Amino acid sequence: MSENTNSENVIEVKDLTRKFKTLTAVDNISFDVKKGEVFGFLGPNGAGKTTTINMLCTLLRPTSGKATVAGYDVDSQMDLVRASIGLVFQDTTLDDYMTAEQNLRFHALAYGVPPEVRDTRLKSLMEMVELWPRRKDRTRTYSGGMRRRLEIARGLLHQPKVLFLDEPTIGLDPQTRNKIWGYIHELRKQIGLTIFMTTHYMDEADLNCDRIGIIDHGKIIALDTPTCLKDAVGGDVITLRTTDNAAALEEIRRRYNIEALAKNDQVTFSVQGGETFLPEFVKNFSGQIQGISLRRPTLDDVFLKYTGREIRSEEMSPMDAMKARHTAWMGRRR
Repeated sequence: MSENTNSENVIEVKDLTRKFKTLTAVDNISFDVKKGEVFGFLGPNGAGKTTTINMLCTLLRPTSGKATVAGYDVDSQMDLVRASIGLVFQDTTLDDYMTAEQNLRFHALAYGVPPEVRDTRLKSLMEMVELWPRRKDRTRTYSGGMRRRLEIARGLLHQPKVLFLDEPTIGLDPQTRNKIWGYIHELRKQIGLTIFMTTHYMDEADLNCDRIGIIDHGKIIALDTPTCLKDAVGGDVITLRTTDNAAALEEIRRRYNIEALAKNDQVTFSVQGGETFLPEFVKNFSGQIQGISLRRPTLDDVFLKYTGREIRSEEMSPMDAMKARHTAWMGRRR
């Protein structure tokens, strides 16, 4: 492939699959990302998010299927893809013994940024992420949030068409996360940047993405705007605690024809017009209610609807993380 048939799509993926021996990490997924869009991959650890990014960024070869980024095939036009993208990895890749400025200059040299524009871009980006006064400091003295901001600046130095962010704010406090997203959205507004991100933070995906693909066990199980995904849950979410959840499930099914879920000693179900429904429900419920609440649906509810369980947001153990990195490294060598 040389050019996308749909000029609105910066990324096109068709039946993409990646296997590691007997493990299918990404399982026949298809989607597209439009120019200037913030597209999010939401899912738990091990769902296939990073493997997908690695294929789109040419760090892993697909087992089967096709994908283009900025009009170039990720399998046959790898150098052109790499020149068209910026990438912020989940784990930092800065050189701790270099200053922030040296890290950016090295990147500019590697990507062939012309000398006549290099210094202007470098200063502009470092000022945007509020690191210009610290440009002469070694990055090992930087906090986690400062490192992330510098990596975003580095990924934009060669003016890519697509910026890939793999868990861009993992481990950061909410204030720093919000600040980083402020920079990202400002760049998107200024230059029409397309952003592909992965996260397992529900609120981060909800607030920042135009569309979200929910991925689990290597498959895309839902894809739409955050609002449409939440609307698909079926209305307002009611959660109650009773002395007999099994009886509550049966009564809700029989009286209202609603299939509720029991989880963590609670019963959860969705209804339209929750504020009107709730008083009548409490009045007519035959069991003993210990607690009840009403809220609008979240992406947690979306994940629960499609998988029957809550998102597995736990971090990998050090051993699991080491195994995952080894698997990815071996895949890159094939």
